[in-house]
Amino acid sequence: MKSEQTNPFIEKYSKLALEQGMIDNELYSKYEVKRGLRDISGKGVLVGLTEISEIVSYVIEDGDLVPCEGKLYYRGVNIEDIVKGFLDEDRFGFEEVCFLLLFGHLPNSAELNEWNVLLAENTALPEHFVRDTIMNTPSRDMMNSLAKSVLTLYAYDDNPDDISIENVIRQSVRLIAQFPLLAVYGYQSFAHYHDNKSLVIHTPQKGLSIAENILYMLRSDSKYTKLEAQILDIALALHAEHGGGNNSTFTNHVVTSSHTDTYSAVVASLGSLKGPRHGGANIKVVQMFSDMKKKISNWNDDGEITAYLEKLLDKKEFDHSGLIYGMGHAVYSLSDPRALIFRRFVRHLAAEKGRNDEYMLYSKVEALAPQVIGNKRKIYKGVSANVDFYSGFVYNMMDLPEELFTPLFAIARIAGWSAHRIEELVNAGKIIRPAYKSVTKVQPYIPVKDRD
Repeated sequence: MKSEQTNPFIEKYSKLALEQGMIDNELYSKYEVKRGLRDISGKGVLVGLTEISEIVSYVIEDGDLVPCEGKLYYRGVNIEDIVKGFLDEDRFGFEEVCFLLLFGHLPNSAELNEWNVLLAENTALPEHFVRDTIMNTPSRDMMNSLAKSVLTLYAYDDNPDDISIENVIRQSVRLIAQFPLLAVYGYQSFAHYHDNKSLVIHTPQKGLSIAENILYMLRSDSKYTKLEAQILDIALALHAEHGGGNNSTFTNHVVTSSHTDTYSAVVASLGSLKGPRHGGANIKVVQMFSDMKKKISNWNDDGEITAYLEKLLDKKEFDHSGLIYGMGHAVYSLSDPRALIFRRFVRHLAAEKGRNDEYMLYSKVEALAPQVIGNKRKIYKGVSANVDFYSGFVYNMMDLPEELFTPLFAIARIAGWSAHRIEELVNAGKIIRPAYKSVTKVQPYIPVKDRD
């Protein structure tokens, strides 16, 4: 018996669906459609206002848009200053970032202590949740596991559909606190049932940061170095928010505008983040470099590296997508500030892990790829490494499983999603509904007996 995938009916009509789904590319130009809600230069169509974060990628000079070094602000505070601030004080900063995004100002010492206590108090999952939900039919994909868990939490909420700001903040705090457990326990369940690994479930420890607890819960011996926890904390801080226009956050705005519940809005964002064009990109970077290291004999040879990158663009290497993963961004042109911040610490971690040769290969690709892309393709703005270029390498050096790369992004971004959901509800705009123009031809209805 043939599976559904090879069923003759499915095979035949899939081809028909493909043909019917094709729209002439010239029509997009004719009707000036902003595909991806962006113009040809990459500038996004303005669909909303936000005070949560700002991305700067260009300046206006004499009426022209001039690319500049990228900047990212959380509630008006430069992300570079935020990271420098908590590093100078030798403490972890992700929790502070969450507070800033949700409530609009940097917490003082008393507020930060109170906030950390509140997060710790909301960490515990409902009784038997791990057994009944996470370990029950464990998914092979951790993002789907995370989504399942979030939807199930709806059933444990005594007031799930109340969209008052106070209730949504209560739900947001709980999700920020519980996402690390949902992700790590989901992976442990997968590893046990699908990879025959020992089942290890560690309870998070009070007094540890979210980054420390992730490593504590994930590793069988619960051990980690200070540098590992510090870099993971920085990664969470850098991924926590990135404007209202990124795909998963815009999805949250769209779904929230219908006034659905918090859990449904978050799951919609998770579905978006799962895609390799969004949150799954860092896995592709690691896999691309794994292929590259096998096929380049001399990692110090610029010519050999350039040849491989050209083959990537020509769809002759790796996954034949024509992409150099980790290079380029929908908004940034000259630089992604998150990548620049991250890169400083990647070098230290590579030295600690004895992987300097790989770090140098990454550095060479970062330098050579923009030239290769510029020579091969017509581009309307600069191309530089984005944060995904280094994050996967960092997670790999820390021996974090690839299955958790995108969930780690979600653990960070739930803070931004929550802030944007609250902003959408507070401003109570119309339900989001952009226009689509029909370009089909009107045809008459024909009775079945006359269709042959």
